[in-house]
Amino acid sequence: MENINSPLVDFDQVYRKNGCNILCGVDEAGRGPLAGPVVAAAVILPENVVINGLNDSKKISEKKRELLYDEIILKADSYGIGLASESEIDSINILNATFLAMKRAVEQLNKVPDIILIDGNRSPDMSVKTETVVKGDSKSASIAASSILAKVYRDRYMKKLDEQYPQYNFKKHKGYPTKEHYEKIAECGVSKVHRRSFLKKLNLENND
Repeated sequence: MENINSPLVDFDQVYRKNGCNILCGVDEAGRGPLAGPVVAAAVILPENVVINGLNDSKKISEKKRELLYDEIILKADSYGIGLASESEIDSINILNATFLAMKRAVEQLNKVPDIILIDGNRSPDMSVKTETVVKGDSKSASIAASSILAKVYRDRYMKKLDEQYPQYNFKKHKGYPTKEHYEKIAECGVSKVHRRSFLKKLNLENND
């Protein structure tokens, strides 16, 4: 089992020792894809939680993320998942849509955090204190947990979209701008779940 004094847990513990007992981590998945929503997760972990292998979701295999997803949900004091749709991304831009997803995730919590640690260098306006942590998903246990929830939830979401739009092969590339995805768009057109603001330069036909 992972030592409870791992660097990620120790990072969060510093905040608790300074009076922030209810600590929430927030991260997102899906800022770069050409299709699908952006997803954010908010996680409040109990003090000294033991979750073996907890780390930045990008450094963990898909199989391991799936296992950790269930363990995080089981062991978290509270968690929330928020989405911002493709139309919202097109309407307010990806940064603001990401902030909107983060707010929606925090609103799902059944506890009010003393502080919210947000991965990255920019933060949405929240009703409680926030602090940004660059590369926080590899520093903070709470942010790492939220990165895994957001990533797994979005991947599952894209696999569901693949059932509706099998011609794009979303289950493989999850909507990211791969060579295959561009080829599928060129062949099949732009669907309702594509982000039109990300595809303006392609001059492709709609295929709703």
